[in-house]
Amino acid sequence: MSRTARPRRYLMCRPSHFTVDYSINPWMEPAKPTDADRAVAQWERLYTLFRELGHTVELITPIPGLPDMVFAANGATVIDGTALVARFRHQERVDEAPAYVEWFRSRGYRTVHRAEFTNEGEGDYLLVGERVLAGTGFRTDRRAHAEAERVLGRPVVTLELVDPRYYHLDTALAVLSETEVMYYPAAFSPDSRRTLAELYPDAVIATDEDAAVFGLNAVSDGLRVVLPEAAVGLAAQLRARGFEPIGIDVTELLKAGGSVKCCTLELRGAPA
Repeated sequence: MSRTARPRRYLMCRPSHFTVDYSINPWMEPAKPTDADRAVAQWERLYTLFRELGHTVELITPIPGLPDMVFAANGATVIDGTALVARFRHQERVDEAPAYVEWFRSRGYRTVHRAEFTNEGEGDYLLVGERVLAGTGFRTDRRAHAEAERVLGRPVVTLELVDPRYYHLDTALAVLSETEVMYYPAAFSPDSRRTLAELYPDAVIATDEDAAVFGLNAVSDGLRVVLPEAAVGLAAQLRARGFEPIGIDVTELLKAGGSVKCCTLELRGAPA
């Protein structure tokens, strides 16, 4: 299959204040040492890679005391220039939302909507073609899905997550193109597995091993797929389908329950 990369615009946040001093997901162990310099170095490599691939990367200023702000994907969902800013579930992250509101407004976004119901941005909202796949079960309130459909103007499909290790949709499913996804079936309820099988019968299916290294927390530009380097099985499957997988080491950030996609919020539509 012939595939073409499309230049993207991303928003990222340098992990200047990275640490794990609280636990809001199963990956976070405050007693386990973290290396802030290593986290920054790994993030810098990802940032540089996106730019080398021809993508535009904008930055939001990290705020002291908000170590999870590095996971910019959770800050909002942006489609057709409309920014639906997150409303975080856990108190430890609540103060991130105003920073995203300010960032979007200062950059000239005309529609910046502060969510009424709890949602954690592209952590749980993934655009596939004209459809938004929306996760629920651990972070995003199911009622937020109707709000997203109204604000973003796209049909929303609800998917229920059932494994606490995969607490956001972007840890259990990745968008590869406008018609293709890869996902880990065991992370979803039976009804949601049936929905995914109907919508994407030719999806790439992740093994337990690849899911456990956050291999599905990946970013695709339609040709190149940036994913954790330990997800070798997924990389092989992607290569067989004509994609160009690019492995990267972000294991320090995984200590906080995040990886490639968590660090990357796509900016769709004006302003440039």
